[in-house]
Amino acid sequence: MKDVKQKEKKGVFKSFLELLNKRWLQKSITTLILILIIFIIYMVVTILLDKYTLPEFDLTEQKIYSLSDETKTKISKINKPVKITLINYGTDEYYQNRIDIIKKYTTLNKLITMEQIDDLSKRTDLMQKYSLETTDMLMIVESEGQEKLLSEYDLYTYDFSTYEQVDLTEEALTNAIINITADKKPVIYFMSNHVMYDMQSFYSLANQLQNDANEIKSVDLLIQGSVPEDCDCLVITTLSTDITETERDRIIDYINKGGKLLFLCGTNFTDTKLDNFQSVLAQYGVSLGNGIVLEGSLDNMLAETPNAIVEDFQNNSIANKINTGLKACLFNATNITIDEQKMEELGVEHEELMYTSEKAFIRTNLSINQLSRTSSDSEEGSQIVALSATKTIDENTKSKMIIYANDLFATDMAVAVEGTQYSAVGFYSNLDIVANSIEYLNERDNNIIIRKNLDAVSYTVTAKQNYIIMAIIFAVPVIIIIIGIVVWQIRRRKR
Repeated sequence: MKDVKQKEKKGVFKSFLELLNKRWLQKSITTLILILIIFIIYMVVTILLDKYTLPEFDLTEQKIYSLSDETKTKISKINKPVKITLINYGTDEYYQNRIDIIKKYTTLNKLITMEQIDDLSKRTDLMQKYSLETTDMLMIVESEGQEKLLSEYDLYTYDFSTYEQVDLTEEALTNAIINITADKKPVIYFMSNHVMYDMQSFYSLANQLQNDANEIKSVDLLIQGSVPEDCDCLVITTLSTDITETERDRIIDYINKGGKLLFLCGTNFTDTKLDNFQSVLAQYGVSLGNGIVLEGSLDNMLAETPNAIVEDFQNNSIANKINTGLKACLFNATNITIDEQKMEELGVEHEELMYTSEKAFIRTNLSINQLSRTSSDSEEGSQIVALSATKTIDENTKSKMIIYANDLFATDMAVAVEGTQYSAVGFYSNLDIVANSIEYLNERDNNIIIRKNLDAVSYTVTAKQNYIIMAIIFAVPVIIIIIGIVVWQIRRRKR
């Protein structure tokens, strides 16, 4: 009996071996060959992906992994050779993302080339030319003798309304390329006499304007005799004394020729008579108030300080160029009054750029230190603090102006907030707003403004996690295939 059972077991085992040899093993070999082919295809595709730049598909809302259509259009039209030199960008993943962006420029236009220098000690010429240390990072954009330097601080900013980091790489690089290849740069003149603050107080603004390919100059209209012929925009800031009748007439003559003006004029604390200056503003049907605007809404003031008003700068012709909501923080602003009937008579169209909350009020008695509204203050109500206007001179001539009822917000003057000193122009989007106002007046469509949030956190796996991931990628599919073969064979045998 025992021998019979052993023979039966041997027969079953022999049958199993025959099945394994004839069918299952043959199918398994075929499957293993298929797996090997798939693995080879995977390796070849991986190598090709590393070697070639494929068309991109960016489904993120702000297109943070691709170039904007505006950049593609403008960069494709560049007809001068451009070289981008990256110093000490290394292999860090954060900077590699930036390098990947720059590579897209070289693919987009063959005249744009890129060079990486990761050992600056071997390039003493660059160290001496740009006063660099061996560990300094820098991006150099150059074309036919023109160059633009971009530090790490030029490539990001913060949205103070959301406290998120905002990427400026595409904006900064595209504008740098456009600027160094531009044939003509607009000339911006700052009026130098009668003003409260000199040009040094507007250093950051002037530097930003120069970075945007503008020439910055100052002008004394009494010495010059007229607004210079090459003036693309005249900037007039808060006056300490009134302009003369001669200067008034020269500015009005500039307006009638289609001139562009930016007024940055705050509260008249000294109560100086500015009749001639007000005559210039009257050419657009506007005037400046005689008091200071104080906010009554805690949501519209900085650190519970009513004279530091925080207002939205949205839904207007200038803000529409920018892909993010903007806020400005004005310090000691006055109010702007408009005469709509006079505007209609003068052929002036206007647009309100910024205004306060309905809880704001005007204080003309500046000796009062009380923060809340008093009986001597105006009634509560929304006040205009920024406005643009276009005056039609004739069929072929139009004059544009933008007026902010504040100048301090555009300066580098120190402002104390809760015991700490800050530069006024650094609050919120102050610098962007003023710089883009001048771009708007000059009708420059070349420069782009793109803000991309970088609030996503990059994640690097550990070695153990990497093994798990690789096992999922390779081992799991093989196991699934083997299980499938076994199940298939079992079902075949049951038939």
